[in-house]
Amino acid sequence: MGQSTTLSFANPAHPDYPAESGRPAQSRYDAIIVGGGHNGLICAAYLARAGRRVLVLEKRPVLGGAAVSEEVYPGFVYSVCSYVVSLLRPHIIRDLELPKHGLEIIPLDCAFSPLPNGDSLARWADGQRTYREVARFSRKDADRLREFSLEMTRLCRFAKGIIDHPAPDPTSMRPRELAGLLRMGAAMRDADRATRYQNLKLLTMSAADFLDQWFESDVLKAPMSVSGIIGTFLGVRSPGTAYVLLHHYFGEIDGAFRAWGFAKGGTGMISMACARAARARGVEIRVNAGVEQIELDADGTATGVVLQNGDVIKAKVVVSAVDPRRTFFGLVGEQHLDSEFVAQIRRYKLRGSSGKVNLALDRFPDFACRPGQGPHVQGDIAIAPSVAYLERAYDQAKYGDFSERPFINVVFPSLVDPSVAPPGKHVMSCFVQYAPYDIKEGPERWPERREAFGDAVIDTLAEYCPTLKDSILHRQVLTPWDLEQEFGLTEGNIFHGELSVEQLLFLRPAAGWSRYQTPIANLWMCASGTHPGGGIMGSPGELAAKTMLRAGAL
Repeated sequence: MGQSTTLSFANPAHPDYPAESGRPAQSRYDAIIVGGGHNGLICAAYLARAGRRVLVLEKRPVLGGAAVSEEVYPGFVYSVCSYVVSLLRPHIIRDLELPKHGLEIIPLDCAFSPLPNGDSLARWADGQRTYREVARFSRKDADRLREFSLEMTRLCRFAKGIIDHPAPDPTSMRPRELAGLLRMGAAMRDADRATRYQNLKLLTMSAADFLDQWFESDVLKAPMSVSGIIGTFLGVRSPGTAYVLLHHYFGEIDGAFRAWGFAKGGTGMISMACARAARARGVEIRVNAGVEQIELDADGTATGVVLQNGDVIKAKVVVSAVDPRRTFFGLVGEQHLDSEFVAQIRRYKLRGSSGKVNLALDRFPDFACRPGQGPHVQGDIAIAPSVAYLERAYDQAKYGDFSERPFINVVFPSLVDPSVAPPGKHVMSCFVQYAPYDIKEGPERWPERREAFGDAVIDTLAEYCPTLKDSILHRQVLTPWDLEQEFGLTEGNIFHGELSVEQLLFLRPAAGWSRYQTPIANLWMCASGTHPGGGIMGSPGELAAKTMLRAGAL
């Protein structure tokens, strides 16, 4: 099957890559950002754009957090964790001039679903082409596609006003909070009755039930429903997953909703573009600079950080770009927090449920149902043959095991971006669900089960790509435990917390603390565990910076 490794992360050779930590900083910064993921870098860039002196500290040798590209196997660049881009807000791209700093997005034109009976479904950006494909399974569904697309676009435009602003606090009487509530109320008022109704239903319905209202063909509904479970330990028939489905429909590329793409050079190029934009505005960035703790004075106010090498760096404010559990229980310490707040953070659900398998291939492995390297495999490929298949995968995870026949989302970035693999060779990126962090033997048993999980993924894929096993040169298997240990994602949750109803808007990450501020004076948050949530969106970083500046925090 080829060489198998677990974790072998190489530092990419970028000419402007930041220097390592190793010297104490005597000067005082306006802000220290803990964590060099894309949200931390975006927050730093916005603060620096306002004239603040900012330092970003990243514990790994590679910037980007989970949005990172690494040459794990010679000649092959993996998008190790996050692997496609869509949610990144267009105004952030413009504000930070990310294309000038190297960001190039290649649109994905097709969503392909191979079927075990030898058939397949391809959904294209071309509506007429998709109509003909879907009509082979259901003429009724094909006729409804355009209406469904228009309805989802309306819902996305309504929700866009929510994700592009801080979450208002419904318990506050402050003018700014009341204005936010009025803005949301006006958006609801201006929407037509059907859109208001659908928005309310999305918060409580399952993704499968929502799609049942529109379509009859399982072949169509199954791959569409998986957008409702990505990064969430729920099944496609679990209440609340309809909202997660909508969350993944927010994607915009060049003004087109529901558009997805590859970052040329791998997902890490998004982070590198953000880093270059930040450095161009004067931000200092250090890698290999792990933070041991956030330093507090006698009054419990954050005054800086203590690095793992013992260096102490002072700043007016500290901004955490890591998840809420790691921030408060790891960097601050429960002893410095109110018991009620501690209880809220303990109840905050992370429950990582996803894994990743990255493959280096010596040739392209044809899908038996539709051979060749045509445009049908140059986009997104879903191993999701039926809703029942997806529910069976979830059933195994519910009882503490990884799915033997999981949902797998596959992309071959090398088909549209030859820079990530040698000529004639390919990179295959596989997002996998379900792989529960808390397996029945305990998460610490994941290292000895890692390869069995990888085998289950390869065996499932081989049912659709018979030549796959013979083409593998190298594989990298990441379980939720690996995502926690290597990338600092508590419980391996890729969104820094589930996108469930009780963890959205003014409840993310805790009631009363959704506006990026924390109970610790001068400590703020800017990562996916804050509103509006996860994905390579950038909004938490942008909104945190703007909120701090408006509040006069620095």
